[in-house]
Amino acid sequence: MAADFLTSPFDNLLKPVDEQILLHNNLVSSLILGNKIKIHTSEKGIPDLDNVDIAIVGVNEYRNSVNYVGDEQSLNEIRQSLYALYPGNWSTVISDLGDLILGEDVSQTYSRLNSLLNILNEKRIIPIIIGGSQDLVYATYRAYDDLKKTVNIVNIDSNFDLGDSSKDMNNMSYLGKIILDEPHNLFNYSNLGFQTYHNSQEEIDLMQNLYFEMYRLGDVCQKLSLAEPVLRDAHIVSIDMKSIKASELSSRQKFSPNGFDGKEICSLSRYAGISNKVSSFGIYEYKSSNEDELTENLIAQIIWYFIEGINCRVNDSDFTNLEDFEKYTASIEEYELIFLKNKISSRWWIKIPSEEENNNFNENTLLPCTFEDFELAQSGNIPERWFKALKKNIL
Repeated sequence: MAADFLTSPFDNLLKPVDEQILLHNNLVSSLILGNKIKIHTSEKGIPDLDNVDIAIVGVNEYRNSVNYVGDEQSLNEIRQSLYALYPGNWSTVISDLGDLILGEDVSQTYSRLNSLLNILNEKRIIPIIIGGSQDLVYATYRAYDDLKKTVNIVNIDSNFDLGDSSKDMNNMSYLGKIILDEPHNLFNYSNLGFQTYHNSQEEIDLMQNLYFEMYRLGDVCQKLSLAEPVLRDAHIVSIDMKSIKASELSSRQKFSPNGFDGKEICSLSRYAGISNKVSSFGIYEYKSSNEDELTENLIAQIIWYFIEGINCRVNDSDFTNLEDFEKYTASIEEYELIFLKNKISSRWWIKIPSEEENNNFNENTLLPCTFEDFELAQSGNIPERWFKALKKNIL
């Protein structure tokens, strides 16, 4: 057995990448991504993860989808498309761990995914999950329980997925379960790209009452940089393929004539990768197609841009050294808003007041924002994200 492969507790959780994909790697350039990453194979087993930064995991679980009719999906085409891309000037070590072995029922799959993510979290490895229905986000969220900290989720989706909490959870109601289930670790949920006609007014009202963030598709498309501070504050980022316009996808994947185009969804993925806080990334609701590889190529490029973002991360959120920041203030009514701007990256943060008022600056008291938020405060207007964070802090 090769020195960089070993027997591990993953062996009963994961099955190797299909041999046909590996054979294809041998026929093409040695410089492609598929020949640059550590791959779980039936011959060599699970790669040694000691120096791995990113792990790709397929989770082919759809049984809790409201549209599940028993058909099975294959993730092989996504891998083949991803492996065929050339890596950028990357320093990260990437591994493809293969596919999660599904449980006898969905709850067992959640448990298996939870166990896998716990191991990756301990090793500080960022998982890229290829799904699978989006209720898998619930299992991802529960993997943060042992970390004993609050969690921020960003969902790029046309729907909020709040659903009916009185019924069993599915891929359209997992957020409701996240909100209601103990332990209550969720601090903030943000939706990027919602389409009003796909969400009831009751759901929109609930999002507002919980001080969650929601950004309409048109607003995000008009100014993609709106999403940067939102994604910078996320721990978990989830992309629902239904958020992408039908013209960008194969026929089985088509959902709506409106949605993000390929360039926009890849830009959002890169923003997620650049965030120092994002520690889990997933793409869900994939439907394989025999007619072409349009969807698979786009998913591969979304993953590529996320990895590219990780390789562009800048350590600009070490608030123990305030010499790296410029400090600005703005007074609005009874509030004094304090802003920090990093001298290297030029990214902005705003301090969130708490019941225990102090002068400490850390990731729990500072909210990512933009220069436009500072300008808004200077003109006497309170930034909406700051106001919602304040309300959640004092509830």
